[in-house]
This record gives sequence, C-alpha cells and structure tokens, in this order.
Amino acid sequence: MAPRKRGDVQEEPAKPKLSTRVTRSSAKRAGNTNLADLVVDWPQPELPKKKKAKKAVSKEVKGEDSSEVAKTKTIVIEHCKQCNSFKTRAIQVKEGLEKGVFGITVVVNPDKPRRGCFEIREEGGETFISLLDMKRPFAPMKALNMGKVISDITDKIK
Repeated sequence: MAPRKRGDVQEEPAKPKLSTRVTRSSAKRAGNTNLADLVVDWPQPELPKKKKAKKAVSKEVKGEDSSEVAKTKTIVIEHCKQCNSFKTRAIQVKEGLEKGVFGITVVVNPDKPRRGCFEIREEGGETFISLLDMKRPFAPMKALNMGKVISDITDKIK
C-alpha cells in the first residue's frame, strides 16, 4: 500500500493505547528517553501447586474386624518397548489379574524396561515369569499360553 500524501493527512482523534509493547524506535517517536516510564508491570498468574504422591499401602477388608488390615499386593509387569506384542501380552495379563484377584494392584513398566524382557513379578518378592534377552521373533514369549499363565499366577497369589 502506498504511503499517504502529506497534504491529505488529517488529525485523527487520540486512541487509547491497548498494547504496552515498547521498542527503541517507538520510544524515540514518543520523545521519551526513559523506557522504564512506559513499561507496565502485569500481575503474575498463580501456578497450580504440585500434588504430593499418595502413600496408601494398606486397605481394610470388609467383613473383618477393624484391627485386621490386609495389605494390597503389587504385581509388576516389565515388558520391552521394542515390539507391540510385548505390550499386548502385558495388558492381557494386567486385565486378567485385576479381574481374577480382588484388591490387587498391577503396575506396568514402573521403571525403564530392559531390552527383550518380559517379566512378571511380585514387588519385592517372587518372580512368576522371567524371559530375558530375547531376540526376534521372540519365540519363548509367543509360545506362552497367556490364559494358563494368568490362572497360575492367581493361584500362587491366593
């Protein structure tokens, strides 16, 4: 767009400034030498507070005395992220254990998993299945009957 001609310039009514952006050239045009006069302090928004981790290890079992408290068992499933077949079997085991055993907690990959690993273990205790350093096509894992594996683990837990 071409610039306006000098003779056609009409005085426009003063508009309130909406932005507080200050550049060196705009300060020179305004005639101010002090940039601090033009800067506006905006209030900082409050950030949400971080949530603390819950430490619920034990739950009361219904139908028993309040003095008897049953601890929930935690099962850890560690599976490699190299292939999707690890993930499908891990999810299948997780859903089967949660349906089969009441009050159980199943955690999938709480830490960075090892390569070629498929392991099901009780946290701080017994290891149910441990297949380590598998190479493609992951024959030992694919040979597992997951229904039988789930039923064996639920029997050992109960």
